[in-house]
Amino acid sequence: MIERIVYREAMPRDAADQAEVFHHAVMQGAAGYYTLAQREAWVVALPRDAEAWAARQVLYPTLVAVCDGRCVGFCELDPDAGRIETLYVWPSLAKRGVGSRLLEHAEGEMRQRGVTCMRIEASLVLADALMRRDWAHQGEDWVERGGEHLPRVRLSKSL
Repeated sequence: MIERIVYREAMPRDAADQAEVFHHAVMQGAAGYYTLAQREAWVVALPRDAEAWAARQVLYPTLVAVCDGRCVGFCELDPDAGRIETLYVWPSLAKRGVGSRLLEHAEGEMRQRGVTCMRIEASLVLADALMRRDWAHQGEDWVERGGEHLPRVRLSKSL
């Protein structure tokens, strides 16, 4: 299946799939790292509808991984801040290189925009994998969602 994945810029038609990828990545993919209450608070922070995700595409340049016409992963960029805003992959495709390829494309896009150092506030799901890919640990962090504290890790990478 992985060889059938195409990486490209997001289009408005990808937005509904992005909402589903986000929801399932958090609720299923993060289950071993965050409590049910934390995951429920996390998913309600962003609406599960296409309009919200299409609006985010306008705010953040978004790269998608598409398989058989459906978005199965995405990465939102904030080039002005040199940040990866989000990175989510459909849970059944996790640890199969989809996220890594999205990050490779993100790095290329950031370089083209003159970014020399990328940052991310990574979830516990993602942090260890990024550190194995030469991202530097910059400290622990947390974000509050719906009264729940979600731990995360600040990371950076020179480009």
